[in-house]
Amino acid sequence: MMRNVRLASLILAAALGTPALAEPVTLDRVVAIVNKTAITELELEQRVASIKRNLERQHVAAPANDVLRHQVLERMVLDRVLVDYGGDVGMRVDDATVDRTMERIAQQNKLTVPQFKVALEKEGTPFNEFREEIRQDMLTQRLREREVDNKVFVTDSEVDQYLAQNKSDGQSGREFHLAHILLALPEGAAPDVIAGKARRAEAAARALAAGQPFAEVAASFSEAQDALSGGDIGWRSAGRLPPTFLEAIEKLKDGEATPVIRSPAGFHILKLVEHRDRDAKEIIKQTHVRHILVKVNELTSESDAKARIQEIRDRINGGAKFEEEAKLHSEDGTASKGGDLDWVNPGDTVPEFEQAMNALNPGELSQPVRTSYGWHLIEVIERKEQDVTKDKERLRVRTELRDRKADEQYDEWIRQQRDRAFVELRLDEK
Repeated sequence: MMRNVRLASLILAAALGTPALAEPVTLDRVVAIVNKTAITELELEQRVASIKRNLERQHVAAPANDVLRHQVLERMVLDRVLVDYGGDVGMRVDDATVDRTMERIAQQNKLTVPQFKVALEKEGTPFNEFREEIRQDMLTQRLREREVDNKVFVTDSEVDQYLAQNKSDGQSGREFHLAHILLALPEGAAPDVIAGKARRAEAAARALAAGQPFAEVAASFSEAQDALSGGDIGWRSAGRLPPTFLEAIEKLKDGEATPVIRSPAGFHILKLVEHRDRDAKEIIKQTHVRHILVKVNELTSESDAKARIQEIRDRINGGAKFEEEAKLHSEDGTASKGGDLDWVNPGDTVPEFEQAMNALNPGELSQPVRTSYGWHLIEVIERKEQDVTKDKERLRVRTELRDRKADEQYDEWIRQQRDRAFVELRLDEK
């Protein structure tokens, strides 16, 4: 309940016989309690102001103030839940780590950290506020990796099944740029809660049908973490989408939105911003190559290693067999195979090695080549062009299925943490 210092000052003045305060001052109040931590109205207003600035930069109209305050407060509650969970499992992001990240962000913008601070505050974003948002993002990512991503696996049979199901419909090579609206359902939601969420989802659909921009409707209605960014979730491949979602967006033209879709997570509306098709074929140049390596270390100096590799080269040019020299002198795991690296793809070796290898004709022996591993002799045996479409397709599908599983499990994990936390909301109290 709001308290007024004016009343307190009158009581105190009467007791002490001193003049009362001339002007009333409103105390900050608690708008939510999360576990053992309070969120104050001042903190909420600061975050709301930050969100409004972000929406303005994206040219997205902010929702009505009361709607925005509720949206932002729920985001702050979830952030606090994750911070508390991180503390419980001994996970935190220290100041030094945040500082290094801030330096990288500044460098990416071709600025020093002091210059970046000035730039942020010039556009209305307090530096310390931005810094804490970065800390929160890093903690959230670490928690996701620990609790979800590292526990998700995709079997060969799942890849086979997906490829078989999508072989004829042409969807496996398509990608979709999507935005979404989510009305989330808590675990074990009561029928009246489900009905209330359904009504809000239909209200969002009516707003879209009336011509209101999707980003504005998402900011007003969606309960997803990206709601206040207009609901844009970027590009998603067909394999990363649940079958229900894929079936719905297949019927859309670019710019259109789906009706309300029900899933275990809640009620969804998807917008197809645009779509694209990947190239079907992928041909790469493979090189069958072998090498001899002399390492530079505590026992072998730079000059000694170079001299040894030159001596080996001279012997090969004098008639010695490459594979025999490799077996005798190479300090590499391929020595027993005569230095044979088998077929290598672009990017399989370090840049210095690959550059020297690419400059050779089949059967040609290189000059001594220095890499981070030491000094090499390189010989190209043969080259060929290889269609790796199927291999790349399997790898891509495996990655997409894993990402989809991780997305679904992370959403469920987030919902569970929110449901298990003690949360008391006081925003509507007067």
